[in-house]
Amino acid sequence: MTEIKLILTGYFMLMAGIGLYSWLKVKGLSDYYVSGKRGTWWQVTGSLFATIMGGSAILGTIELSQKAGWAAVWFLSSAAAGLFVLFFMAGKVSRLGHYTLPEMVGLFYGKKAEKTASLMIPLAWLGIVAVQVIAGAKILKGLELMDYTEGVLLCGTVFIFYTLLGGQKSILKTDFIQSLILLAGLTTLFVLRLRNGMSADLPPLHAGAFFNLHFTPVDLFILLITYSVTFVVGPDIYSRIFCARDEKTARRSVLLAALLVIPTAWMLTFLGASVPGAGSAGTTSMILPGISFLPSWALGLLAAALLSAVMSSADTTLLTSAVILTELTTGNLDQKESLKNTRGFILLLGILSMLIALKVTSILNALLMALSFFSGAFILPVAAGIAGWKVNRRLAYAAMISGGSVALTGKIISHFFPGYTGNLLIMAAFALNALFLFFPESLTKKYTRL
Repeated sequence: MTEIKLILTGYFMLMAGIGLYSWLKVKGLSDYYVSGKRGTWWQVTGSLFATIMGGSAILGTIELSQKAGWAAVWFLSSAAAGLFVLFFMAGKVSRLGHYTLPEMVGLFYGKKAEKTASLMIPLAWLGIVAVQVIAGAKILKGLELMDYTEGVLLCGTVFIFYTLLGGQKSILKTDFIQSLILLAGLTTLFVLRLRNGMSADLPPLHAGAFFNLHFTPVDLFILLITYSVTFVVGPDIYSRIFCARDEKTARRSVLLAALLVIPTAWMLTFLGASVPGAGSAGTTSMILPGISFLPSWALGLLAAALLSAVMSSADTTLLTSAVILTELTTGNLDQKESLKNTRGFILLLGILSMLIALKVTSILNALLMALSFFSGAFILPVAAGIAGWKVNRRLAYAAMISGGSVALTGKIISHFFPGYTGNLLIMAAFALNALFLFFPESLTKKYTRL
């Protein structure tokens, strides 16, 4: 256990040190918000991968694989599918984008739509930040290093600290290092698991194994329209693209990140499915299945890898939300007071996420509720704007509010009352969103103003 503590202590100190170093390197607003728009392909790829492979994605895959077997590979594979679609859009996103996704929404649909997006996105993303803190606390509790509350306080404090100081400069550096630690830890666990012997309870791998009673084709469809699409249009993903030095770097980074996610999805599914019962022990983490056969150094590396997943997603979503709220309150991120306001929102949202994490302990359901709200509101409007489709600009804000509200309602219903009712509402949310967007603009000119 001493080796594990030393590894984790070194990990937390390294992240904090990078934050301090980046703080000294921040020379202006552009450095803090988009790392001076000088991100290389390896920095942006590492940051994208680390952001995608959050604690919710990893532990969520593990949780699903212990219930649905090999079908759990669809969870992260759908994320990769979204990235492959984004690859064809990444150049234009890099060209159009400045600091935030709501800025792009405003470019497409005007100020009312931009303000709507600026209020709704931080609300959804606050839940996602909280989910990462929950995952980090469960990891530390699973290692029996501290209790759940102490884990929430430690994880929350560290990622708030380095995000507060260095902004995107901190995040690009920490995310790249965290992506390397994550890949090293998961690969080590995978190899050692294979050497330790295959579980007799591991479900057989065949064509029919990818759908079952616990994961049906309908579940896959809902996953694609609520989870996969957030990688096509997502404020955290776009914030990585905005940091790329040019369009070529943006496209290459998205493609490489997608190619890294696919084998990771298979490794995680195998690890979860090969250790039946680990997810029911109370912590729903990979720490428990690893304890039985991993040496201390490898377990420490695995813990650092899982915490890297947590931190890398939490910092990106936290900064993204804070920047959006700053833009909403100041009107222009290029103003001098923007940096002070952003740091204030980072502190506020970080504390709120920790408070939520202390009260809510479910991972996968909380994640999918937040993403359902976002996808129902923004996928169609942003995609239509990037594609240059002719839509009703006056009703774009109504499309966002109605689509997001109905999708969230559907997800809540499906959680408490399993069946098709909630899923039908989620699908209806997209139809309602499209109805507002494609309503003839001539019919609204008399009654609305841009």
